[in-house]
Amino acid sequence: MNTFKKGYSIKDRQFWVIVMSLGLASVFVFASMYSVQPLLPFFTVQFNLSASYASLAMSMTTLSVIIGLLVFGFLSDRHGRLLFIKVALILTVIPFLFMAFSDSFFHIVVWRFIQGFAIAGVPAAALAYISEEIDSQSMGLATSLYISSNALGGTIGRLVMGSVTERYSWETAFLSLALLGFIIFIIVWLALPKSKHFVQHCRSIKTDVHGFWIHLKNPNLLILFGLGIILQISFTGMWTFIPFHLTEPPFSLSLKTISFIFLAYSLGIVGSPIASAIAEKIGINSIRTIGVLLLVSGIALTLSHSLFIIIVGLCLACLGFFTAHALTSATVSRSATHQKGSASSLYLVSYYIGVTCGSSLLSPIWGFYQWQGIVIMTIILPILYILFLTITHNRRKSECY
Repeated sequence: MNTFKKGYSIKDRQFWVIVMSLGLASVFVFASMYSVQPLLPFFTVQFNLSASYASLAMSMTTLSVIIGLLVFGFLSDRHGRLLFIKVALILTVIPFLFMAFSDSFFHIVVWRFIQGFAIAGVPAAALAYISEEIDSQSMGLATSLYISSNALGGTIGRLVMGSVTERYSWETAFLSLALLGFIIFIIVWLALPKSKHFVQHCRSIKTDVHGFWIHLKNPNLLILFGLGIILQISFTGMWTFIPFHLTEPPFSLSLKTISFIFLAYSLGIVGSPIASAIAEKIGINSIRTIGVLLLVSGIALTLSHSLFIIIVGLCLACLGFFTAHALTSATVSRSATHQKGSASSLYLVSYYIGVTCGSSLLSPIWGFYQWQGIVIMTIILPILYILFLTITHNRRKSECY
């Protein structure tokens, strides 16, 4: 009984079962979310589309993720975390089956929208489940391993879709991810322990909405939400349009080769926990600024005509992005004065707003200015925002004196 009062610690077998189960769930939903990214140039040819229309396969998914985060976050507070994690997994599998037999890109976009709503069930409930079931001293490790699995899932999804599509077909690639998801669903269904510490919230909808409104009036949180949007616009914009850039001369890379470039995400898997450890000693703001500078430096290197330098740039951009993102997310939790869960949900919403904007709103820039335009825009936005943050921070310090 003592274990349950304190939550599972790193010494308990159930701790590792939880980490493994949620890690697998995270790998699958994030693999699903980003799976179509390397296929966008392929879809433009296959269905005779513009780059803007093809990017809807990403942006419509992230739009529905935003809606799902708000809905599932609200429902999981009232009906438990476990149910929504399991339901989200099986509902993420089903659209892959329909997409594999679709002969219309419009139908694929519709199923991607439905899939995005289902995907949201895992991130909306998983972190809350960890905070309730894991001992406070072990929670940091569990959280960092869960976040690392997000990056791993994105990498696996892109690799599977690119490699299987190149060798067989995009339909087979969708079916492969559906099979992977069904296997993970069975594992999570059987292994993930029942909640021991879930306390049902009886707050009214009005109270929850009021809590969100208070967060949106907090200038410190608004600045962090804005940073989440800007970071993701640049990062998603880079990864959405780099496949188009690399399929054209002088590179003319195959879909399979491009999918392996997404292995640069691996730096995000190790970057987040390392950055968090360093920030505890040096300071979050300093390391976060270094992360943003690494991001823009990496994006700048992709202007090179050398594929090796472009890959180095992508690796630096991934390291910088996940460093800045992890520390911004941590700062949101510290800055919220109440209802920290809803503050984190709002940060995730802003994060995915950035994903949507990065995959769709930058399309006209690609159309008119190609890769050079994308690089300039994705560099300028973070630099201007960091300058804004620095000026705001210095002004507040001077007012204190």
